[in-house]
Amino acid sequence: MSLLHHIRSLHSLAPANRDHVSAWRVAISVAVPSLALLAAGRPELAGYAVFGALTGMYGRTEPHQLRLRHQGQAAVLLVAGVGAGVFLSAHHIHSWALVIVEAAFAGVGSLFTDKTALKPAGPFFGILALGACASVPAAVPWHTGVLIAAASAAFSIVVGFGGWFVGRTWQRGRRRDVTVLRGAGRRAAWLHAARYVTAVGGAGTLGVLSGSGHPHWAMAAAAVPLAGADLPSSVYRGIHRIVGTLGGLVVVAAVLFPWPGSPLLAFPGQQAAVLVCLVIVLQFSTELFMTRHYGLAMVSFTPVILLVGQLAAPADPAVLVTERAVETLVGAAVGIAVVVLIRRRRLAVR
Repeated sequence: MSLLHHIRSLHSLAPANRDHVSAWRVAISVAVPSLALLAAGRPELAGYAVFGALTGMYGRTEPHQLRLRHQGQAAVLLVAGVGAGVFLSAHHIHSWALVIVEAAFAGVGSLFTDKTALKPAGPFFGILALGACASVPAAVPWHTGVLIAAASAAFSIVVGFGGWFVGRTWQRGRRRDVTVLRGAGRRAAWLHAARYVTAVGGAGTLGVLSGSGHPHWAMAAAAVPLAGADLPSSVYRGIHRIVGTLGGLVVVAAVLFPWPGSPLLAFPGQQAAVLVCLVIVLQFSTELFMTRHYGLAMVSFTPVILLVGQLAAPADPAVLVTERAVETLVGAAVGIAVVVLIRRRRLAVR
């Protein structure tokens, strides 16, 4: 497809494919552990649960037996990201160390997701989990944060497999199509991993040098274009990331800024409950559009990440919105530049 076609796709939706079913699964996976933490008086821990619950985004159209394995593999990526992030936060690791660790994680995650053929493609959500968890104070010991994420991921897997108890169908011999790399394929996979290390590390370096308090946002944005199958689709994802994030920041401003219609002012004393409920609703909307229009999905997903961050460590909304916009622009630009300069080779598989 031409680049012009991808740019025009900003104005069009892909056909629906029972997206509401997957959206409900993910929303339930996010809602139950998040509301449980709210009821326990620990809403600041909801971020760990949300990142674990993103396990439900994987294997959305697969039969139950294949989704079970797919989501198990995704849970490894997500929980590892949370674990690394909480460990860095608990030990007050410096920003430069975060850049090194997150870039290395991106490379290893790329090899893992290429081998397991995860969909959504690439290690983006693991990278995001690592950076987000590292950027907020660890309110619990690191192993407790990992346990929360792992329990949430396990619940997501149960929700994803739950439909089997209705139909009880098991297709004998069905297996997930995972990537078995041969010589050229291995080299391509390592090259792709090097692209992730370069993009994530480069974006993080610029974020730290700029004095931003959130360089992990630039690193996450830099990973987005690399999930594209070719150059046009990579640029398409980068453009959608920028446009969708800017749209999502409008939603964040409407929620967090102290204007007369703000939902936080409408329910004084219940701000944590309001934020948790908004995270659940917005995650449903994210999954509803994830495969139909990436930009629209980001309009919902951007507030999800910022609102769980506010639950963990409240910050000035104006600074939050400004830095997120700048870091996204920087990160997406770096990711697109790496895609253009280091072309991806096709994986040779059998």
